[in-house]
Amino acid sequence: MSDLAMVRPKNRPVSPHLQVWRWGPNMLVSILHRATGVAMGTVGLALFVWWLAALSGGEDSYARFLSWFTGPFAPIGYLVGIGLSFALFQHIGNGVRHFFMDIGANFELKGNRQSAVATIVFAACATAALWAWLLVGKH
Repeated sequence: MSDLAMVRPKNRPVSPHLQVWRWGPNMLVSILHRATGVAMGTVGLALFVWWLAALSGGEDSYARFLSWFTGPFAPIGYLVGIGLSFALFQHIGNGVRHFFMDIGANFELKGNRQSAVATIVFAACATAALWAWLLVGKH
């Protein structure tokens, strides 16, 4: 018998873990909020600094930067752009949701779930609208 088994009583309660809780939209948006914050803080910031450096580097430097979004790497550039747009809108939507929770509203289970789903729908619709506007505006 190990030393730990002798010290701990047999029927001691254990704290709940993920297998105890049923997965829900509120858990998803909580994780998405953290992930989108990290994505914007790393990928978004690196892209922004690269854009600023390309602007200050002159026409050739800026043309190389734009080639990632218009040249042979365009699919990668669009994927990153769409992903960062979704991250921004999801982060904003969940921030507004948390604002209402911080003032004491939206703690009822049904309303909380609906607002969690609404942030995802908002992010998807806003991303689609933004990119439709950006792509249609090119022609």
